[in-house]
Amino acid sequence: MGIFSRFTDIVNSNINAILDKAEDPEKMVRLMIQEMEDTLVEVRSAAARLIADKKEAGRGLAALEKEARDWQAKAELALDKKREDLAKAALVEKAAVVRSIDGMRSQQAAMESGLDKLSADIGRLEAKLSDAKARQHALIARHRTASRRLEVRKKIHDYRLDDALVRFDQYERRMDDLDGRVEAYDLGAKQDLRQEFSELESAEAVEQELTAMKARRRGATGDTPQDGG
Repeated sequence: MGIFSRFTDIVNSNINAILDKAEDPEKMVRLMIQEMEDTLVEVRSAAARLIADKKEAGRGLAALEKEARDWQAKAELALDKKREDLAKAALVEKAAVVRSIDGMRSQQAAMESGLDKLSADIGRLEAKLSDAKARQHALIARHRTASRRLEVRKKIHDYRLDDALVRFDQYERRMDDLDGRVEAYDLGAKQDLRQEFSELESAEAVEQELTAMKARRRGATGDTPQDGG
């Protein structure tokens, strides 16, 4: 009964549902295939025994049918010899054999039905087994890919990565400070340059004002401009 119970569970099982619940689908698919193969061997052995029993029952049925014919012949012979008592006795024996024949035929019918069911179930199990084998590599590859992705996700949330990111932010802040210092020096240089131009502009204004003043003075005194000032 254990064989057939396990066989029925496997035949009626949903492979995807089993693998989705498994902690290690690689191991599960290998065990499932092994279980199917082992169960298939056991069920085929059981079917072989049932076929042997059916053949033996067939031989027994043939023997009983021959015996029934023999009693029928004896009854007819006794009746021909005017031995009605022996004819009745022979018919009684024949009736007992006929009851055995009926029982044997019922047993044969049950065996035939059992073999038909086994044949159908073996076909279903073979289909499941072929499907599992065909998808084994794809399922294992899918599991390994998912496992690698899970490891990456775990590392993303690992505290060591958080520390590294904090240190990176600190380094970035230090670079900002250095950039600020460089820009501060540049700002000072730009200020000195503006100051120099301002001084040049002031000197030029003074020169222009001085020249204008000299011109006014010469005009007031009537002096003629001399070369060189």
